[in-house]
Amino acid sequence: MTMSALEAFPIGVLSRRSAVNIETIRYYERIGLLPKPARSAGGYRLYRPADIDRLRFIRRSRDLGFSTEEIHRLLGLADQTSRSCRRVHDLAAEHLSEVRAKMADLRRMERVLATMVKACARGTLPTCPLLESLAAG
Repeated sequence: MTMSALEAFPIGVLSRRSAVNIETIRYYERIGLLPKPARSAGGYRLYRPADIDRLRFIRRSRDLGFSTEEIHRLLGLADQTSRSCRRVHDLAAEHLSEVRAKMADLRRMERVLATMVKACARGTLPTCPLLESLAAG
C-alpha cells in the first residue's frame, strides 16, 4: 500500500495533531495499540489521518482510566466491522465498578488524612501525630 505525500506525515506532525508525545506514540506502537507505520525511503515513519483518530481514542480512554489491556480490547471491538455494543457495555461496566471502588478508597483516605492534619494543626506536640500514624501503618 502506498500513500501519497499529501496523506502521509511524520511523527512530529502526528504528535502535534493528536496531542500525544512522540515517545508515547512509539510506546503505543511497541505494545500494539497503534499499528506499525509505513516508512519513507529514508526510513522515517509515515502516518495517516486515521492514526490521529486512533491516538485520540487511546488518549481519551487513558484519561478515563482504562488500562492498556482494556484499551486493547476496546480497540479490538472498535476495529470490528460488526461491533458488539454488549461487549463494550460489559467492559465499561467492569471499569465503572473499579472506578467506584477507587473512589470509596479515596474517600476513606481523605477522612484519615483530614483527621491526621487536624491533629497536627493543634500546635507543637512532643511527637507529630501525622508521622506517628504513618509509621504505625
